[in-house]
Amino acid sequence: MDAESGEGMITEVQVEGYFAENSFFYIDDATKHGFLIDPGAEAERLLAIIKDNNWRIEKILLTHGHFDHTGAVEEIRNALAVPVYAFATADAYLLDPFKNLSALCGSPIVVSNAIHFVDGEIISLRSNSSFGLQVIYTPGHTTDSVVFYAEKSQAAFVGDTIFKGSIGNYHFPGGNLRDLRCSITEKIFTLPDGTTLYSGHSEPTTVGAEKRRYGF
Repeated sequence: MDAESGEGMITEVQVEGYFAENSFFYIDDATKHGFLIDPGAEAERLLAIIKDNNWRIEKILLTHGHFDHTGAVEEIRNALAVPVYAFATADAYLLDPFKNLSALCGSPIVVSNAIHFVDGEIISLRSNSSFGLQVIYTPGHTTDSVVFYAEKSQAAFVGDTIFKGSIGNYHFPGGNLRDLRCSITEKIFTLPDGTTLYSGHSEPTTVGAEKRRYGF
């Protein structure tokens, strides 16, 4: 799925590992540089898409540390020589196969601790400093969950915090229903209603649609 959104193109690629998961490219129209968000599996396929489109990925961004969102990180990082960004507490998941759930699925996955940790800032491209994503901390699904919000493009990459018609699972290590509800109502639902929400495991939706669904 491709979507022109403001100054950027958003391409959704559903990858198949142990689970199906949505990875996203957010590409600057002007420079063809951009971000890769949550590369969960199928590294070779994602690298081929980058090559075929003549894109330059400057940074890999992780909404949280569960293995179905990080499984292709090491291979892509090594192939492209690009940095990886995650929330300040992400190592609790990235370095622990039990917390990131990979050990429970038969194939332990660890992402090395050469991570750039973020908390609240805007992550911008080197090639275009006006093209970036704001980091919004949204715990509840995990303790390291974040949303990457593109104000100009009216888009938010929400990981597993909220889906079309449902909310994230809060029964995994570090999950908390109260935190999840607060993240949704106080962070995501305060974004403009027209903001498109791109999640890890559902079709896109909007802030307005989900607010109506939950009676806001």
